[in-house]
Amino acid sequence: MFGQMLDAQQRFQNILLAKANVVGVAVGYRDFMGEATDELALVALVEQKKPIEALDPRDLVPRDIDGAVTDVVEVGFLRAEQSLTPRSRWRPIVPSGVSIGHYKVTAGTLGTMVTDRDTGQLMILSNNHVMANSNDAMAGDAILQPGPTDHGQNPADMVARLERWVPLRYIGDPIDSTPTPPPVDNNPGDNNGGTRPPTTESGCDIVDIIVSLSNVMARAVGSEKQLTAKSSVVGAQVVADPVMAQQVVPTNGVDCAVASVIEPDTFSGEILNIGAISGIAEASLGMRVRKSGRTTGYTEGIVSLVNATVDVAYATAAGTKTARFTGQVLTNSMSAGGDSGSLIVAADAPNAVGLLFAGSSVSTIFTPIQSVLDALNVNLYMP
Repeated sequence: MFGQMLDAQQRFQNILLAKANVVGVAVGYRDFMGEATDELALVALVEQKKPIEALDPRDLVPRDIDGAVTDVVEVGFLRAEQSLTPRSRWRPIVPSGVSIGHYKVTAGTLGTMVTDRDTGQLMILSNNHVMANSNDAMAGDAILQPGPTDHGQNPADMVARLERWVPLRYIGDPIDSTPTPPPVDNNPGDNNGGTRPPTTESGCDIVDIIVSLSNVMARAVGSEKQLTAKSSVVGAQVVADPVMAQQVVPTNGVDCAVASVIEPDTFSGEILNIGAISGIAEASLGMRVRKSGRTTGYTEGIVSLVNATVDVAYATAAGTKTARFTGQVLTNSMSAGGDSGSLIVAADAPNAVGLLFAGSSVSTIFTPIQSVLDALNVNLYMP
């Protein structure tokens, strides 16, 4: 019987393939009311099953052809499975956890989707140094997917426009001055950030830890003194008085930015290899976490330190600068250059924990997610 059905397929396959909506022909067991039977059939594969009245009579699949029983099976739109990676150009749907970047940087990672608390506007979340070029950007600048180093082209790959960011304050900046608010591009259609002169391209690969977790160590041994150190990059200097250190060194709590999406339906709201986020969790010592990033893809780590003060090096248009951060969380190394902006997620639940922004060969640093959301006045988008 099987041989007879194969013979029928050879004789009538082209006739069936000529019918509208038929995308393939095969031999299989006939389906009846959703259950497979033991009756062999010549099966017409269709992209979508349609009611008889919606089809031209010439496109109907007969119940049998020359004695060969037929069946119709819906298989959807068949396309080649592309070998996409986090660095690829994702279309028509863009997940989080893939390459993205300001049009003048290299590439970082799209963390997740968020919504403006006041307007409900849908936006994408990443780092300042990924989407705002370490402060050297204008509101309205083009955000590309993939990022420029992954062959993203402006404007062909523009998926969002820079909305706002929290300015980074570097060591050496005036401590008592208010950071300059994000400039507004009065001519966003030109994709070049308005009137600011072009700057040297700044890297937005994951930035390195330069200096110590001395305050964490001090607490660990019960010391009332908290040391804060400057690395040799900015001149070796140790300030033993924590009050004095706060007076001479500006500090940061977040490295973050949001961009308004051009076509909301382009973004899935899910993180590659992780899925949708449904809540928020606070980092704790020993907590297992995970992330999906542009460079190292899906990785896991364990929280080793909390409430850390760290000095971090940034590549800017004016050269390497150092920024001090407080209230940060460290894990073992679970990232590499280009993973900046990845959302840190609890390993045992779909809960956001933090926003990755820096690291080294031995450690990864992230900011508690609630601090990021509050700083940008946004909420997590939960599809």
